[in-house]
This record gives sequence, C-alpha cells and structure tokens, in this order.
Amino acid sequence: MTTPLPSTAPDYATLDDAALVARVRQGDRNAFGDVLRRCNQRLFRVARGVLRDEGEAEDVVQEAYVHAFARLAHFRGEASLLTWLTRIVLNEAYGRLRKRRPQVAVEHIEEIQMGQGQVLPFPGQAGNDDPAAILARDQARRLLEQAIDRLPEPFRIVFVLREIEDCSVEETAAALGLRGETVKTRLHRARRMLRTDLHEVLAATLTGTFPFLGARCDRISAAVMQRLNALP
Repeated sequence: MTTPLPSTAPDYATLDDAALVARVRQGDRNAFGDVLRRCNQRLFRVARGVLRDEGEAEDVVQEAYVHAFARLAHFRGEASLLTWLTRIVLNEAYGRLRKRRPQVAVEHIEEIQMGQGQVLPFPGQAGNDDPAAILARDQARRLLEQAIDRLPEPFRIVFVLREIEDCSVEETAAALGLRGETVKTRLHRARRMLRTDLHEVLAATLTGTFPFLGARCDRISAAVMQRLNALP
C-alpha cells in the first residue's frame, strides 16, 4: 500500500537518492523532475560519447528516463541512482549503435595502439579570464570535441566518463561493466590516440566540452515530464 505524501512538497535538492526515489514511487512526479536536473548533464554526455550526435543523444536520454521511470521499482540502491541511470542510457545508446555499420573490434584497435606514442597528460583547467584567452579556449574546446569524436567508441566512452565527467575508475567500471584494469588501459590508449591531434595546452578546455546548456536541459526535462504526465 502506498504511503500518502505530505501536503507540502519538500526541498528536493536536500533529499538523497533513496528519499527522492521513494517520493517518486509514492506518486510524486515532481520529484522525478529533480532526478532529471541532477542527472541530465552526465547522461547527455554519455549518450553523446557513444553516438557522436547531439540530437540523437537527446532522444536517447529522453527514452532512457521514460524506461527508468517505468522500472523504478527495480532500483535497489546497490549502485548510485546516477550509475543506474547511466547503464540504462548506455543500453539505449548501444542498441542504436548496433543498428549502424559494423564496428572495428576493440582488440584490433588495442593491438594497433600498442607501443605508439606517449600518454597525453591532461592538467587542470586554467583560470585566465582574459577575453582573448576565453575565445582561444572556446576554439580549442571545439577542436578537442572533434578529436574525441574520432576516438573509437569503447575508448571514447571511457575517456568521457573519466576525463570529462571526472568519474572514478570504480564508478566507470561499474557503469560500463568492465574491470578496473580495462578502464585504466582504455583511458591510457585513448590519450595516446588523442596525442596525434592535440597539444597539452588544449586540456584546459576539458571541463567545458560538450556543454550542456540550460536550454537543452530544460527541453529534455520538459519533454520527459510531458510524457510522464500523459501516463495513466
């Protein structure tokens, strides 16, 4: 039997994952709106990292949210809510990817990369607010996005999670169903592949890659909530 919700809505931002999910299960769809706001950027970046298409990535994120809402009873809290949603997004994105042309085997790519180049280090973001520097970083960001898009998908998604989303090895491994050593190896080789396109100074733009602007966040949230509100 569902426990009645309090008449006054709480400050959703103060609720942890378990409390937020509990409210959604009790019929508070506004609480799911806060899930969207918490998770939109990560999930969009993950979907885009797989598909390399922003419009398709938005579609994937929306579909994943609707599937997640329907399956929320299966969320046991064994992983974080964001990790659980990431897996759903990846399943949806990989399903679409399988409909495309055959992909080169990961093992073949890794074999080619063995012994090539040096690891490309990525230092922290620069703090220069000079307009010329901001413009230069914006141009560098676009070049970096293009270089990341050229990475083979298995290496690209690891790079997106580890370097752009700053996920730990453990969280990345859990989201992708990989061993920690595999995550480390793929990140190492992704950096090698990027070295041919980029110089170390471009690393200052990492935190701004694939920007998730307010308009896109609002559009995805509004579309998902409209679909959920139409449910019986």
